Amino acid sequence: MDRIAITGGARLEGEIPISGAKNSAIKLMAASLLTDEPLRLTNMPRLADTRFLGKLLQRLGTEVVEGDGAAGPETLLTTREIVSGFAPYDLVRQMRASFNVLGPLLARTGQAKVSLPGGCTIGARPVDLHLKALEALGARIDLHEGYVYAQAPRGLSGGEIEFPFVSVGATEHALLACVLASGETVLKNSACEPEIVDLADCLNKMGAKITGAGTPTIRVQGVSRLSGATHAVLPDRIETGTYALAAAMAGGEVRLTNTRSDFIQALLDKMVEAGVEVTPHNDGMTVKRNGARLKAVEVETDPYPGFATDLQAQFMALMTLAEGESVIRETIFENRFMHAPELIRLGADIVVQGGEARVRGVGSLEGAQVMATDLRASVSLVIAGLAARGETVVNRVYHLDRGFERLEEKLGACGAHVRRIKGDNHGAED
Repeated sequence: MDRIAITGGARLEGEIPISGAKNSAIKLMAASLLTDEPLRLTNMPRLADTRFLGKLLQRLGTEVVEGDGAAGPETLLTTREIVSGFAPYDLVRQMRASFNVLGPLLARTGQAKVSLPGGCTIGARPVDLHLKALEALGARIDLHEGYVYAQAPRGLSGGEIEFPFVSVGATEHALLACVLASGETVLKNSACEPEIVDLADCLNKMGAKITGAGTPTIRVQGVSRLSGATHAVLPDRIETGTYALAAAMAGGEVRLTNTRSDFIQALLDKMVEAGVEVTPHNDGMTVKRNGARLKAVEVETDPYPGFATDLQAQFMALMTLAEGESVIRETIFENRFMHAPELIRLGADIVVQGGEARVRGVGSLEGAQVMATDLRASVSLVIAGLAARGETVVNRVYHLDRGFERLEEKLGACGAHVRRIKGDNHGAED
């Protein structure tokens, strides 16, 4: 497995273009199963996760063509015919979001057999909300030997779906299914993330009739078929926040482009409170820190527009050098402090109790060998390494490759000393 080595101490100066959003792109790719016409996605990120889903879609009958258009990377997906409604474990287990092919397969063909995604290192993340939503649309769901067998031979029918708690994945999955259901579907207590709006916008371009996306109540008037479309993937707000925090951690001045500051306003508010200078502009923002010590602040993760759980690990890295004690409360996933022991290896002072972490700022961090446990944890260690004395080596960076495109190149262009070490069976990665 590859590793990433960071020699800390270099200030960041320059510009970082933000890629298209991973969490949006993979759901938009799944939407290609809903039509026999081409779906062209522009501003596409090139990531392990999009490659994984591309392989699964090809197995189901989608022609996937990657290229570079006038606006940058794009992917053309054409599913003239569903040749298989079977999504096997070996493919689904590589990325949980691939489970979302179930709804489109069921909506278009009336049947599907999709593997349950299995466990997740950051929490249980059950799919029961997904399955209950499909049942509310008239699907028959059976579970056997780790697989979901779904049937709707007469098609799906509109209904009312009220989620017991906010779930981005379940909201997206319900949208992907109900656009072809007969009658009206009302989704209540829906997630409000920008990625939900992006998916709805794309589906509407394809001929769907969706209103209310971005609010707790979404209404969908089902249509009999969808057509092709061209849609630009929205900027990745998690990548935006990650590089904003990297600039704050290392010091210097970095301009983030091809993105929107309002997507991460909750994070930016906390960064300003901590002493970081943030200046929004038309296509992104500039983040600046002149070397003054940061102040500790309190943070609690919440569904959008609150503080994103996917930025919690990165913010914890920043707080390791802040003056005073910061308190970070995780309310979304129960096991999402696994990066704390690795940050402690770098010299951080962190005490975790249940869903709360107390971070007492230290004068400096020191480089060490650390292990990535999940996608966001891996990049938090890179951020910490930017400010640590000496060299930090992050192992198991395949996690990082799932969600960050050309990370070494983007940081390196701003002066960071970051390099990839190709896999050599290093013991720390076993």
